[in-house]
Amino acid sequence: MNSDETPRNVHVLATFPEAMLARVVDEVPGATVAQVSGDAPPPAGTRGEVLLIPPWDPGNLKQLLACGVRWLHTIGTGVDRLPLDQLGAISLTCSRGASAVPISEWILAAMLAHEKQMPQSWLATAPPKPEYPRLGTLHGRTLGLIGLGSIGEATARHAHSFGMRVVALRRTGKPSGVAGVEVVREIAELLAAADHIVLALPLTPASRHIINADSLAAIPAGAGVHLINISRGALVDQEALRPALEDGRIACATLDVTEPEPPPAGHWLYAHDRVRVSAHVSWSAPNAFELLLDTFIANLKRYQAGATLEGVVNIKEGY
Repeated sequence: MNSDETPRNVHVLATFPEAMLARVVDEVPGATVAQVSGDAPPPAGTRGEVLLIPPWDPGNLKQLLACGVRWLHTIGTGVDRLPLDQLGAISLTCSRGASAVPISEWILAAMLAHEKQMPQSWLATAPPKPEYPRLGTLHGRTLGLIGLGSIGEATARHAHSFGMRVVALRRTGKPSGVAGVEVVREIAELLAAADHIVLALPLTPASRHIINADSLAAIPAGAGVHLINISRGALVDQEALRPALEDGRIACATLDVTEPEPPPAGHWLYAHDRVRVSAHVSWSAPNAFELLLDTFIANLKRYQAGATLEGVVNIKEGY
């Protein structure tokens, strides 16, 4: 589309309140937005080329897609909670990369908290004599990244600034986009070498329980590795994790995601002194939704112009 051409009109259906999407109308001439329910049939006559939803099945996705939708965008990265088999020829994109900065910062915070024994080294009262815990460091340690997308690459850059060696496992084995990252093809090689292991890959049938009894066996007993999961809980076989915590292969598991999420009351993860559980908050930042929306707005302009969309999901691969 040339700069002097009138933008093509595009009607967007969204399960978010229209007030949250005011930027779409303001920044994309020719775009209109209408809110639709995520759990009730759309009113008769509802039509729209584009559907914008959270990264999970709203409950009536099949009915919404039947409203003339040609392109579905999810505000999120993982698509494992969407019924991909219902999409047919509809294009699917996600907000890939939008949360890389806050998530990579959260990962670094988790690694530093583990090495510097925070908050357990804080004093609650005056000790009878000075206590000097033996703290760790990131400098000289090895970070093992399972997954080297935008989150993995952002984390690698942070890790290098702390003087860490970075080893990464990726499905394709293609070179890293971050200089100095060593790419390996076998998970056992990564697990045997890493001091901190970060799961930053999508959940697919092939990656489900990628951390299991067999893969954990690659970690030497007593190695004291720190495991961090910010992606999906089902990447970890939690029952296989338990003995690895007990024999010291895993010194600490920092889990921002679990299976199920959250764990039910009384679950062993809450009580284990080597497990840190948070409520899937690593993506959170003051402008988190706006960062996610940026990717949709940029893609909507491409859609209007007939250009190639970014963040396209490979339906067969599941990410």
